[in-house]
Amino acid sequence: MLPAYVPNSMAAVFGGGRPIDGGRVLKDGQRILGDGKTYRGLFVGIACGVLLGLLQMALLNSLSEFTDISLPSFSYRGSHTIVILFSLASGSLFGDMFKSFFKRRFGMKRGASLPLVDQLDFVLGAWTFTYLSSPEWFLMNFNRNIMVTVLIITPLLHLTTNVVGYFIGVKKEPW
Repeated sequence: MLPAYVPNSMAAVFGGGRPIDGGRVLKDGQRILGDGKTYRGLFVGIACGVLLGLLQMALLNSLSEFTDISLPSFSYRGSHTIVILFSLASGSLFGDMFKSFFKRRFGMKRGASLPLVDQLDFVLGAWTFTYLSSPEWFLMNFNRNIMVTVLIITPLLHLTTNVVGYFIGVKKEPW
């Protein structure tokens, strides 16, 4: 899940610039996504997720030579590593954008808290994109127990990283 976990934080740290929605509003008078979703954040977030996945694979390959620890690879029977990593990373960011779109429809301002949805939107986006691009790999690596574990651990990790982001000045809200 690391390639899906890291893109949103990297988008927050290195984002900024031109908003993806270009400042446009819909008939409801609300922005499509808002200023927090930028092209720079999108591209940097995806790149960081893919690079972290490649680093993770290199470290796992080195680690498995010296220990009996074996973790899943990001490739499987025709599913290419870059496709899987790109799906996890981009799905993460698009899941977050999808949630932002609906938060704007509900009249919620940027940074407004939407418990559990804020913590799991990127997981569901990453899983959806990855399942669509590499269903065999997804089903081999995300069984029910792993998915339940991710759904329990992710909100705790999300809250922790957001509190850290708040204290270092990257986020305006600690949630």
